[in-house]
Amino acid sequence: MVSARAGNTSEMLMVTRTLKIEDIYVPAKKRRGLDPTTVNEIAESMIEEGQRTPILVRRDDERFVLVEGLHRLEACKALGEDTIQGCEVQARKY
Repeated sequence: MVSARAGNTSEMLMVTRTLKIEDIYVPAKKRRGLDPTTVNEIAESMIEEGQRTPILVRRDDERFVLVEGLHRLEACKALGEDTIQGCEVQARKY
């Protein structure tokens, strides 16, 4: 991904890495939007195709906080996975 600001072009790389699911905290506010049907559909897709899109997390001391990808995370949990592919991003805490 390339972004330009005030005439300067800088390259931004989003590096996907394997994260331990147990190290990912999901804020209660995010959990309210969880749809079990969507989780099941994503889990079925992951069985056939694997995880296509990484989740987004931000670092918070020793753990990661989920920014985007609740349904993908829950689908991996439902499949009994211990890890998930994710990208660490800069995000506001609130």
